[in-house]
Amino acid sequence: MSLDSFNALPEAAAHQRLLDCCAAPRWAGEVAAGRPYRSVEALHAAARDALTDADVTAGLAGHPRIGDRSGDERSRREQRGVAGADADVLAGLAEGNRVYEQRFGHVYLVCASGRSAEELLAVLRGRLDNDPVTERAVVRAELAAINRLRLDQLLGEPHLSGSPR
Repeated sequence: MSLDSFNALPEAAAHQRLLDCCAAPRWAGEVAAGRPYRSVEALHAAARDALTDADVTAGLAGHPRIGDRSGDERSRREQRGVAGADADVLAGLAEGNRVYEQRFGHVYLVCASGRSAEELLAVLRGRLDNDPVTERAVVRAELAAINRLRLDQLLGEPHLSGSPR
């Protein structure tokens, strides 16, 4: 779908497409209401700026644990760096996820696209040292990065495989 096609969608259809990118209804509504966007960059900026802490909470519901192979096809594709990980790394991710969720009360969210399982585990372990306020800001930035990739996928943008950072 092109940006022009996205801009021309009926409000409800645009809202649904955005919910497919991020499970935060308020965010999807605000981004849909901001159409038409003159460029993909303008859409990216609006999507980033619309994301609130409440949206992060809602958005987390749409993300499986890192290393959880039972997620949807898109999540498995985004986490493909985990697919070939050895048993020790997978066990580390499982234990890290458990500790992280106990500490912060939600899944460990990271933009996994283009990252290896070892890198994701190292990031997870490093983030366990964050205080809750710092970690919330990190999670918000990671969700914004994931949203950006998913918006690019929605629009068929060419830079799909790498992380937007």
